[in-house]
Amino acid sequence: MSDLITRECKPCAKDASPMGAEQVKQYLAIIDAGWKVENEGKQISRTFKFDNYYQTSAFVNAVVWIAHGEDHHPDITFGYNKATVVYSTHAIGGLSENDFISAAKVDALTQ
Repeated sequence: MSDLITRECKPCAKDASPMGAEQVKQYLAIIDAGWKVENEGKQISRTFKFDNYYQTSAFVNAVVWIAHGEDHHPDITFGYNKATVVYSTHAIGGLSENDFISAAKVDALTQ
């Protein structure tokens, strides 16, 4: 498990830029291999699969709890036995360390 899980999300500076492709690649190597870069490098997403709706909804509620604590909120879609979590830092129009911190914390839910 990476040290990302022990970090906390921080507000982005007004003049902050999104991560470049090389930095995204470095951070992507730290989190679970299920995460994929999408939308021209502006977001990461992962689909989690479960046995039933109860497990799926419990997972979604745990992700919401993490998001509230970090003040960094993903887009989440879910159905009977799967949930897709998408992170992007909207304030900078791309990826930031906050996205990878949050992804690592979500990964820990399924370890």
